[in-house]
Amino acid sequence: MSEKGDNFANNLQGQIFDEIKESYGEKAYLRSLDPLYMGSLKDPDGHARVTGGCGDTIEMFLKFDDNRVTEASFQTDGCGSSKACGSFAVEMSLGKTPDELLEIRGEDILKRLGGLPDEDQHCAFLAAASLYEALNDYMIKITRGRKT
Repeated sequence: MSEKGDNFANNLQGQIFDEIKESYGEKAYLRSLDPLYMGSLKDPDGHARVTGGCGDTIEMFLKFDDNRVTEASFQTDGCGSSKACGSFAVEMSLGKTPDELLEIRGEDILKRLGGLPDEDQHCAFLAAASLYEALNDYMIKITRGRKT
């Protein structure tokens, strides 16, 4: 491509990124580009995979020590909003007890992100649902005596 074409493409890409940042907010935009805690954990104490009505799936992995989340991560096949919401859900879960995890709601994730456009807000609720299901998996295991 010519230098003129390269400059045009770079300028257009910059404009698109600026519009996305304005629409989604700085926190959500940056976290969608570089999601923290993304990946799987080997031998998690709690694990869940939840698919939302939009078709995105978020998988949560939790490890506990002394009844507190010591490690957590997520995976998603979804959009940037799913990445940002999954990342913030994990971040909010670290150091929490099971009861405190239940207090993390979709609304809290949205607040932490600074909001999302209406059409993407469901991603925060999908992230919270995945977190609850991973917690449920952990609670079933300890109830059955498989985890001490």
